[in-house]
Amino acid sequence: MKTLYQAANAVEAHILQGYLQQEGLSVQVLGGYLQGGIGELPASGFVRLMVEDDQYEAARAAIARWEAARPASADD
Repeated sequence: MKTLYQAANAVEAHILQGYLQQEGLSVQVLGGYLQGGIGELPASGFVRLMVEDDQYEAARAAIARWEAARPASADD
């Protein structure tokens, strides 16, 4: 398995997981439950999406489409 995407939080990771599953890809969220440890752990960089090696390129293309379609946030 390869790391596909490092999410800002568990909510973003699960939204992307659902999107990728609709695209026919099998994706796992790792580290989503670690947010309960904030204070003891670094506050970012531990929630990630994992995909099988043979689906990595298709998943990267789907993530690129997702990012292109997202409206810019106020921080951008």
